[in-house]
Amino acid sequence: MSAFTAFLEQLAVSFDLPILDWIQENLACEVLDFLMPIITLFGDGGVFWICLAVLLLFFSKTRRAGLGMLLAMGLGLLVCNVTLKPLVGRMRPYDFQWEHFKVTIDLLIDRETSFSFPSGHTIASFEAATVLLKNHKGLGVPAMILAVLIAFSRLYLYVHYPTDVIFSVFAGILFAFIGNALAGKLLSVSPARQGKYQA
Repeated sequence: MSAFTAFLEQLAVSFDLPILDWIQENLACEVLDFLMPIITLFGDGGVFWICLAVLLLFFSKTRRAGLGMLLAMGLGLLVCNVTLKPLVGRMRPYDFQWEHFKVTIDLLIDRETSFSFPSGHTIASFEAATVLLKNHKGLGVPAMILAVLIAFSRLYLYVHYPTDVIFSVFAGILFAFIGNALAGKLLSVSPARQGKYQA
């Protein structure tokens, strides 16, 4: 076991699992049991955000936002899902509970097949919502509310540790700023189009 893996396990016991258990003991109810599996679907594979970004590309006023979202999500996919997930190899909290404490967690959704760190749902959602908020506040505010709900759903459903989600929020915001800046550069290559495409 590496030192980093040992650190993550210690963190899970001392910080993450108490928060997840508190959510289950104090917030779980029939309404949220119904809503959270639906809300988390909006983050599945980033499909909702990708479709929204592609739609925004068709309109000149929102083209930068759409391109920025796609660039940010592409960067997040490469860094977080392709690189960090297999590199860190953190087991899901429900698996951790069983392996270390023989506690069975009853899930409201199917078991995840990938590693836990970081949260792809959270990263994609905050990438997209942050780009939208930066370019179009009217779209960005509801998008950010949805992103927060998606992030919370990952905790409520016991499929991510709080540290997964916290890291993913900041990573998503960082990638959003990078993606948005790259989109601005790409769309301003032609000086004649700069004024037309910038929000």
